[in-house]
Parts: sequence; C-alpha cells; structure tokens
Amino acid sequence: MSERAPSMRRLSGASNGGSGAGGGNAGGSAAAAAGQWDGGGGNGARARGVNAGIMDEQVLALVFRAMNWDPQSLCVVARVSRRLRAVAERVLWRELCVSRAPRMVAALTGGAPASAPAAGRIGGGWPALAKLLLFCCGAAGAAVPGHLTPVSRFSKTSGRSFLSRRCAGDLLYVSDPCEHAVAGAADDVGAYRGVFRGFMRSRTRAWLVGHRAPLEPRVRCPYCGARVWSMTAAGLAPRSASRRLGANEGRLEYFVCVSGHLHGSCWLARLSDSDGAASSAGASDEEEDDVEM
Repeated sequence: MSERAPSMRRLSGASNGGSGAGGGNAGGSAAAAAGQWDGGGGNGARARGVNAGIMDEQVLALVFRAMNWDPQSLCVVARVSRRLRAVAERVLWRELCVSRAPRMVAALTGGAPASAPAAGRIGGGWPALAKLLLFCCGAAGAAVPGHLTPVSRFSKTSGRSFLSRRCAGDLLYVSDPCEHAVAGAADDVGAYRGVFRGFMRSRTRAWLVGHRAPLEPRVRCPYCGARVWSMTAAGLAPRSASRRLGANEGRLEYFVCVSGHLHGSCWLARLSDSDGAASSAGASDEEEDDVEM
C-alpha cells in the first residue's frame, strides 16, 4: 500500500495539470477530450449521445420485444423520466404499432411492413396511434367508459364505407364496433375508431377546410387531444357507414380530429346471424389487420 501511494499521487497530479510541460500537456489533453465529450464539437458532439441515444434505445427495444411490447408496462416506463418518455415516443410506441398491426402501419406510412419503422412519423404521433389500436374510447352520450380492448379488427373496407363520394380516394382504416350493453336500453351501443393516411393532404380535410366546417367546441379527440369536426354535422356521414356497422338509421355520429383520428358511436340494430355474416363478407385479408393487446 505504501509503495502504491506515491504513484497514485503522481498520477493524480498529472491528470490535474501538475508540474512540468508533461503535466500541462496531459491536463490540456484531458480538458480538450472532456470538452468534446460534452459537446465541444467534432466527433465529441456525436460521442456525447452514445449512452442517451442509440444504445439505450436498443436495450429498451430488446427488453420490450421480449415482453411482447406490453402496453401497460410501456406506459409505466414512459412516465419515469423525460428521457425515457422521449425514447418511448420516438421508438417504442412505433415498434408496438408495427408489432400489432404491420399491414395497417405499412399502408399508413406508405411502405412495406419491413420498412415501416423507418418511416419515422405519422399523423398525431405514434403514442396516439398505439392508443387508438388498443383502446376503445367508449360513448360519452350513453355513459359508456373507455377501456382496453383484447382484440380489435381494423379494415380499409370499413373505412371506405365512411367516406362520402366527394371524398372517395382517401385511405381510412376503421375498426369493427365494440359493443356495449346499456342499462335500460333495448339496443346496444357500438363504439368504433379509425385513422386516415396522410390526413393533411386528404380530400376529407380539404372539403372541411374549404367549406369552413366549424370545429366542435366541447369535443376533443380521445387519442391525441386535438379539436375535432363532426362529420354528421358537416354532411359527410354517408348511409353506407350505418349499413356497414349495422346501426339504426339516423343513430350514428362520428368525429374526425385535425390529426386524422376518427371516433364515434352508434346504436346497433338487432341482426340475425345471416345478416351479420353478409355484412362482414367482402373484405380480403390484405385489407384487414387484427390487433391483439
């Protein structure tokens, strides 16, 4: 121990810029390296983000992949710190969406399923899309609360039923209605949700903006919190939507937010087994995605 002590002191003195030119050079080199690591410039600016960037993202992605992208655990992790929340918003929620609905994400981002994660952004953000895939918003008018759904099916065929003729050509995914019994009511309430591809460039948005359709003052998107248009009030709710859902005529209302998320509810008509089979026919596997929590 006594023999090592002087060596330790000499090393400490050199690193702190001790006596002599050698000590000064060592101190200067250490200061320069520290400055680069802290963002002084050059490669140091990139080196600074190693632990906070790609390495942590890779580790977290591996952990959540092993957990099958459990959404409730991801919610907990995203609330730990701003740094983890940023990683979750940038990477983890996106990967969850791709794992649950690969064909749907590929269609929404305009790429193949394998390249969909590289698309980066989506209208409203990846956390909002993940919530839309897994969470039924319920029906406020019928006092039906929102809840996580074990299984949901989203379909472009259903989406086409929600587009008026003047908006044909837009790509919209809509879920099958989530049925809820309401105390004292003869019919069930169906809650559904959906999402547009490239809503900012869609014909639906162009019509709403061009005709100065008013935004609803008291309704907000349950997925991203943005303001919404009432498609019923705007006259953009076609009868084909009621037929697709099996809803009673005139008892359907849905909203679309400025980010392109759709949500709504309806009173479902009583259908026979043959009617239900007929209404679900015609959609190919490529146009549907089954989402499981």
